[in-house]
Formats: sequence, structure tokens, C-alpha cells
Amino acid sequence: MERELEPYQRVERSIQKKFRKSIWVPFIAAVKRYELIQENDKIAVCISGGKDSMLMAKLLQELQKYSEVPFELVYLVMDPGYNELNRKKIESNAALLHIPITIFETDIFSVANNTEKNPCYLCAKMRRGHLYSKAKSLGCNKIALGHHFSDVVETTVMSMFYGAQLQAMPPKLHSQNFEGMELIRPMYCIHEDDILSWKRYNDLEFIQCACRFTESCASCGGTEKGSKRAEIKALIKELSAKSPYIEKNIFRSVENVNLNTIVAYKQNGQKHSFLEDYESC
Repeated sequence: MERELEPYQRVERSIQKKFRKSIWVPFIAAVKRYELIQENDKIAVCISGGKDSMLMAKLLQELQKYSEVPFELVYLVMDPGYNELNRKKIESNAALLHIPITIFETDIFSVANNTEKNPCYLCAKMRRGHLYSKAKSLGCNKIALGHHFSDVVETTVMSMFYGAQLQAMPPKLHSQNFEGMELIRPMYCIHEDDILSWKRYNDLEFIQCACRFTESCASCGGTEKGSKRAEIKALIKELSAKSPYIEKNIFRSVENVNLNTIVAYKQNGQKHSFLEDYESC
């Protein structure tokens, strides 16, 4: 008689079996293709409590079991001022999934809440800084964030529509303010729809929006409705209904930039014009 699996074991099996093609394989592909993990890395897995970061934690946990390359993981939860409901939800999910989290507290929500101009930008910037700082104090050389394929596509389009620039979300980058630290995105090639399917299949519930500005949507099915990202998400969904290659084409477009057709671009903070080399062509 087959032994009944614990909830965390069923989740792990689902990653390796049911969602192997849609989640595990793209995860491994990103890790290898973009060289995200090297020998003896110590990675702070940054967990916000949402579906993306929780899945990322399980993926890295599974990889650590089977990888021939030794590396360490620290599962880091920053509490920016969660309400009690959200804090308990994160803790209970971590226990359910057997993720040994380390929690540290900040007052980010309080600071951002008292800022009239761009509180969301300030909140995101402060979060990143606190995560880098805490990770470095724990001896980590990398932080891992749960951005996925769909985030990459949406960010690329948003930069054009609302930022008047062509700017992508790279799979890894060096920190500008914390020497020796890197940021990696292991779920870079995983589609959000597949993450949602994994969540539903395992009957899991995660916090969705813990921001104090939208607290009413925290654990009750709320969304980022009304945001610019939500608008772009809806637009891409509409276009994808007509052409299933839309998302993939946007994703690949930033890997196939033809600089000979670009009028101007920035590199290392310096702007360049096509006129610089025009006469020599």
C-alpha cells in the first residue's frame, strides 16, 4: 500500500510530475541559459508571500536536492508592515510547504504611506534595498526574486507605452549599491498561467496584495485592478487571443535588437546616437 504523502510532498511531486514540462523544465532552462547559479553561491530567496515567490522557493529547494553544483539557500521574508492576517498567512504557508523562513521587520509601509508622490515606487525601492542589506548581512552574494515570463513581457511593453523607452527586465544584474551582490530571476521563463494552474491544482492560497494602500484585496481574491500593469496585461491577453505568439515575440524582441536600426540608445548611463557612426557606414 502506497504511503500517503504530506501536503508539501504532494506539492513537490506536482512540480516534478504534473508540471514538469510547464514549470520545472523552463526553470532549469533559465538557470542554465543565463548562468544564474554558480558553485558555492549563497542565495537569499526573497519571499513576499505571493504565489510567485512561494513557487520560486520550492523550485530552488528542489534544485538544491538534486544539483551537482553546491549552493546555499536562505529563505528571506521581509515584513514591511503586514497586517496580522497577511503575516499569519505567510507563516502558515511556509510551514505547510516546509520552507524554513527567516523573517525580519521594517517600517516601509509606514514610510511610503506618508509619501504623497510615487509611494509605490518608493516602497519598491526601499524593499529592494532592505532585502539586499539583510541578505548581505547573512553572508549571501545573491538575492532571488520571483519575476516570471509574463512580468518580463508586461514590463517591456510598459516601458514603451508609459516610459518612452525600450527597457527590458534582465534575468540577472549586479547591484549598484551593494558591492558583490547580484539579483537573479530563476522563474524568468515560466508563464504566469502555469503558476496559477500549479496553485489551483495543489489547492493553495497565497496573499495577493499586502500593500496598505490596497489592504482590502490582501487575501480575498483582490487584484491589481486599475493599475497600468493591469491595463497592459489585459491588452496582451486580448492580442494573444488573435495571435498566440504575441507574448513570445515580445519576449524575444529584446534578444534580437538590431542596433543598426536604432536612432539612439543608452549604455552605462551614456547616450549614443546613430549619427556617431553614420558617415563611416
